Amino acid sequence: MSKVPTEDILGGPIIRTIFRLGWPVMVTTILQVLYNLADTFWLGHLPKEESGTAVAGLQISWPIVFLLISFVAGFAAAGVALISQYTGAGMREKADLSCGQVYSLSFVFGIIIGGLGYILSPRLLPLITHSKGVTDVAILYIQVIFLGMPFMFASFLFASVLQAYGDTVTPMLVSGATVLLNVILDPLLIFGLGPLPKLGVLGAALATVTCQTISSVIAFYILFKGKRGVKLRLSYLRPKLRWISKIFKIGLPASIGNSGTAFGFVVLMAIIGRVPNAPIALAAYGIGDRIIHLMFICIEGLGVGLTTILGQSLGADKIDRAEAAAKRGSALMFLILVAETAVLWLLRRPALSFFIPGRPDIIDEGVNFISIFVFGMPFFGIFRAAGAVFQGSGHNIPTMIMELSRLWVLRVPLCYLFAFVFSKGSTGVWLGMAISNIIGATMAVVLFSTGVWKKKVIEEKSLPEV
Repeated sequence: MSKVPTEDILGGPIIRTIFRLGWPVMVTTILQVLYNLADTFWLGHLPKEESGTAVAGLQISWPIVFLLISFVAGFAAAGVALISQYTGAGMREKADLSCGQVYSLSFVFGIIIGGLGYILSPRLLPLITHSKGVTDVAILYIQVIFLGMPFMFASFLFASVLQAYGDTVTPMLVSGATVLLNVILDPLLIFGLGPLPKLGVLGAALATVTCQTISSVIAFYILFKGKRGVKLRLSYLRPKLRWISKIFKIGLPASIGNSGTAFGFVVLMAIIGRVPNAPIALAAYGIGDRIIHLMFICIEGLGVGLTTILGQSLGADKIDRAEAAAKRGSALMFLILVAETAVLWLLRRPALSFFIPGRPDIIDEGVNFISIFVFGMPFFGIFRAAGAVFQGSGHNIPTMIMELSRLWVLRVPLCYLFAFVFSKGSTGVWLGMAISNIIGATMAVVLFSTGVWKKKVIEEKSLPEV
């Protein structure tokens, strides 16, 4: 059975149910990380004179992509809140209609953002670093990615809507198939094996877009068939003003928070791109950041499980269960990251060496990055848990405050201060990142304690079903 039964979500053991909902998301996240790691791994094994530039170019590309897709991700968060709460309330047709309306918005935004990204990326990327070799590689990669942006949105939303319904297995299976294809295509297109020409970074981008396109086709087939709970109909895709208005009301704060966070990471890349050893620091951060994301896999899965339980519990008016899930989930995520951090610290050098052999300068800087940043990692578990609670409840203003404050009030100023004012260079950047996680977690606890997340956002009779 793909879906965790609603009665288990609303009444089963909390920790066990979080894991039942979360383990397929963990596998899916592993697959997505492998998706990115495959690009990094193969580009890191290009000839020595190409590998560092290729990996650094890949690293500065994704904050730009994240910036332009994050606005739509906020409306996906609105879809998660509506679908989970309507499912908990037993109002299946409204859950399906919510899915259709979110997909309508994503399709329009995908076209607009993909076009804007393609046009603006040659102007934005040179602002991040003055290394022309890195920016040339990044522009080549990112423009191909933007051409496939509508398919990326469709694939992303598919996982979100089914997870809100309680089915985390189906997105895992679809992601697994496309990641396997990407792993096969990457070396073929990057190195030009057999009759294929050597495309380098362009090959990595083409492999990614091809796989995202196939994933979105599979997603639409499953949703229109309706065999996995949520069912799309063409009539549900026709924009309905009152529903669009509600999605904007719920999703706009999350979109602002996501966009602000994404732009913060762009600025962070610009700070790293201006330290004295910029190309080495960018490559080291690119590899180290991907390794760290492996540590966050379990946390992301548990966060989705927590969001689903909390959203459906609120929809069913089970406030006590929602509160118990929030508290136990937060403690669990913090403790898991404590254990993972210890393992990462012990294995940091061999892990970095695996991805870019023959570049001891990049490996040494990556070790420096991880050695400092690990002190702030466990606190991200608390931060992520609070975000999951607010997402499930549909109250995204606290999430917006958390995200923007962590990046703009804390991380960006601290990184700049330590890197340039105190002349610590890249070490100062890593220190600022760690401190921002610690203070950000404290802020998340304060916002959680207000209890605003205990109020659901659905209304049973205010919106037409069709």
